[in-house]
Formats: sequence, C-alpha cells, structure tokens
Amino acid sequence: MPVLPGAEPYRHDGGEVGVLLCHGFTGSPQSLRPWAEYLAERGLTVSLPLLPGHGTRWEDMQLTGWADWYAEVDRELRVLREGCAQVFVAGLSMGGALALRLAAKHGDAVKGVVVVNPANKVHGLSAYALPVARHLVRTTNGIASDIAKEGSTELGYDRVPLHAAHSLRNFFRLVDGELPQVTQPLLLLRSPQDHVVPPADSARILSRVSSTDVTEILLEQSYHVATLDHDANRIFEESHTFIGRLAPSVGKEGTAAGG
Repeated sequence: MPVLPGAEPYRHDGGEVGVLLCHGFTGSPQSLRPWAEYLAERGLTVSLPLLPGHGTRWEDMQLTGWADWYAEVDRELRVLREGCAQVFVAGLSMGGALALRLAAKHGDAVKGVVVVNPANKVHGLSAYALPVARHLVRTTNGIASDIAKEGSTELGYDRVPLHAAHSLRNFFRLVDGELPQVTQPLLLLRSPQDHVVPPADSARILSRVSSTDVTEILLEQSYHVATLDHDANRIFEESHTFIGRLAPSVGKEGTAAGG
C-alpha cells in the first residue's frame, strides 16, 4: 500500500549529534515532523522512521506487532550510531515507550531521552478483554488527533486494530519491567489535559527509571498530541536545550548552520 501523503519518514544528515524520533500508536511521522525539522535546522542529524503497519491503512497494522515496531527504531538507532558521536532518543506516546526501551537496552549508546506524553499501560476494562475480543472484533474507535489547537490535525488511523492493541499491551508490560535499566538523563513533557494517556503513566515511568538527571515539564495548553498543539514550540526548544546541555557541540553546530 502507498504511504499516505504527509506520513513519509524523515531523515536529515547534519552534525555529529543525532536524534531518533519515534511516533505513536496508529499515528505517523507527520505528528513529529515539525519537531524533526526544528532540530534539523539547528544542525542535528535527525531520523524519524515510519513504523511498520502505520501510515497506510489500519488493515496493514492488523498484521504487525510490537516486535516489528521496535525492530524499526532499533535499526534506525544503529544507523545513527554509525555516523554520529552522540545519539539521543525521543518519542510521543507509544513512541516514548519505544524510546525508553532503546535507552534500557542500549545503555551508554544513548546519551539522553526525551518523551512527550509517554504511554505505559493500556487502561480500562477493555484492556482485560483484549486477548479474547481481538478474535471477535477487528477494530475499535481511533485515538488520533487529540489536539486543543484549532485547525491542527494528526494524520492517524480512525480505527484501532485489536490485534495490534493486544500486542501494544504486551509491549507496555515488557517496557515497564525494563524501566529500572534506564539510567540516562530524562526530559519528560506531559499535558495535564490528555484524553488518551492519563497522568498515571508519566508518574509510573518517573518512579521506575533509575535516571538521576530528570526534568518534568507540564504542557498546560495542549492535549495528547502536544507536538502539533499550542505547546509545540516549547517542546522543540526544551528538547534542543536539553540536548545542548548534554552535548555542548550542538550550539556550535547550530550557529554554523545558521550562518
């Protein structure tokens, strides 16, 4: 199936500091494209892959699971590592969970982690019904485009395939068990008004990671897809500052790129 216009992966070859951005469940690179371009304009090398089964039609996602999605970002991280001296991982929602697992598994190969409204659990009674329900019902209502800003929309599926949701639930359990292995500096940005992921997920992540350099920022004007919402620029600026603090060469590269 052809990729939906706007959902294409994004890649920019910049300086020696790289950033891997991971999009969310049923979403696409479109939700993080402005963030990727912001970092690229400041001289960073940026990779924003399209996860398998995403960006086309929900039927394609029905055939994929967490191992496929994780394998894609794991591969991209290894590619970034080949060309960059330092690499950061970042993500939105499920993409935050993918980023955290990369940090847990790759250790010192990951310099720092940035997560926006990271997801940690499939909530509600429906989560417990998934193992059976997925064999009876193919999809449920979509979760895309939870955005406060008028005129801003997320390119994502309007249906959630239940086989994929079941796999996601298993993935969250796996990552939760690995969170203590995350030791890197962590920047967590979250929206108090999030209609997809509750505050409990961020609280759980913050309580389980072993990172000692942790910053939490509230995005008061945004809903779940904050990277396309009123606080988008704040996310971009805070992440760039965070990366620059840990990789001082970033500021110099940005100046060179700007001049």
